[in-house]
Amino acid sequence: MSRVGEKIKQLRNEAGLSAKQLGKKLGVAENFINEVESGRKVINQNLIDRIGKVLGKDLNDITMSFEEEVFQKEEPKFSYEPKKEKVNEIWNEAFGSVLKNIPIYDYTLNKALGSKQLPIIGNKIEGYSQDKVFYLKVEDNEMVGFRIAKDDLALAVSTQEIINNSICLVEAEGERKIKQIKKLDNSKVLLIGNPNSVRADTVDAKNLKVIARLIRLEISL
Repeated sequence: MSRVGEKIKQLRNEAGLSAKQLGKKLGVAENFINEVESGRKVINQNLIDRIGKVLGKDLNDITMSFEEEVFQKEEPKFSYEPKKEKVNEIWNEAFGSVLKNIPIYDYTLNKALGSKQLPIIGNKIEGYSQDKVFYLKVEDNEMVGFRIAKDDLALAVSTQEIINNSICLVEAEGERKIKQIKKLDNSKVLLIGNPNSVRADTVDAKNLKVIARLIRLEISL
């Protein structure tokens, strides 16, 4: 059991709440709470703050570890970094290379909200063409089950390819959302917003527009 999970379970019991009741207040499944408390799930600061508010306690004295495995088999290869990353490691790798301002967009991609610098290595950024890489500012908590919360920054690469188990910015029925993509067959695709929920949207592949694939997340602390 992790220190965070142990503390949450202790405070939940003190508050007289079951895992199911706490999950209902947070909008997540009972199983998700059980996995957090047992240390099998690592949650971000946004969710820690929400749990603290529900339980009436400050959980920010707990040190988080981002080294635990988040996804199980067949789930997307997706790396997570705190927004306050170890600067020295980044710049040591980039030594002698050129820095590029990477724009930050909302889901419309119409106008840049700002920018962040990343190193260009081998004429690429994170192994991708520098002209196809940009940041997305997460607009809601719909993907919190994947540890993707509102105001996090997701580094994304432009693509139209439907890749199984990838997490992408997609457009379906005129609405843009970040979803996990699961192929059912050559014509049907499942769009998942919460891995702990039985609810998912099934769409025709021809009606799904993939805009960008998320390749790294910078968690807002």
